[in-house]
Amino acid sequence: MRFAVRHVVPGKPWTDTTGGEECCLVLLRGSCRVEFGPQTSRAARGASGDWTSLGPRRDVFSSYPHAIYLPPRTRFQVIASERTELGDARAPSRKQLEPRLIRPEDCGFEIRGGGNATRQIVDIIPPSAPADRLMICEVFTPAGNWSSYPPHKHDVDRPPHEVKLEETYYYRFANPDAFGFQRVYGKDGDQALTVTHGDVVLVRSGYHTFVTAHGYDAYYLNVLAGTRRSMAASDDPRYASLRQWPSPDPRLPMVAPPAMH
Repeated sequence: MRFAVRHVVPGKPWTDTTGGEECCLVLLRGSCRVEFGPQTSRAARGASGDWTSLGPRRDVFSSYPHAIYLPPRTRFQVIASERTELGDARAPSRKQLEPRLIRPEDCGFEIRGGGNATRQIVDIIPPSAPADRLMICEVFTPAGNWSSYPPHKHDVDRPPHEVKLEETYYYRFANPDAFGFQRVYGKDGDQALTVTHGDVVLVRSGYHTFVTAHGYDAYYLNVLAGTRRSMAASDDPRYASLRQWPSPDPRLPMVAPPAMH
């Protein structure tokens, strides 16, 4: 899989093609128009052809995401109406599915965990969604809380208990001084990584978990891809019993879904 953040400004469109990969563009900030072809899609076409608008979104902490799924062999152009930032997630694919607009009201809502391990999950492309390999969600973690907890892994294909997936974490913080720590450990070693605004962590194997520092709310965009449409994972058995959660943190949801507005 691949991940990048694209910065597009008014007057300088970004033109690209998906080639042999499926692609999902997730709006992180701004507002833009996405023109694409040669395929058409009733779910993502406007009155004058193959295009759709994404946004506006002031930032990831202000509102739910807008996104668009594009299949392989699709050319597209992003035309920004203001300074715009997009998460660009891709994975190899041979399935020629339809382009699809993903609106805020199409995205999921889950409060997971409890106590100081409570976080909010917003599914953009869940396993049930029409895609080939890509699975994507946003995770909001209140200041001082643990997330992706208990530590878990997904590096062995033994469904339904665990599937083999690559995963990226793309971090954003509202405060430029903010930081957190991500631990990745297993047979290949043990790393504790300091993460700040704009950092990306790739997890290919091993157990992993994250905590954000006191005083700093955290966001990360998770992109996963493998050979199965499942997010099945195995907890580190030393910490698995901690899933008997206390009451959820009352600070959540951090970002209200459209139905709550």
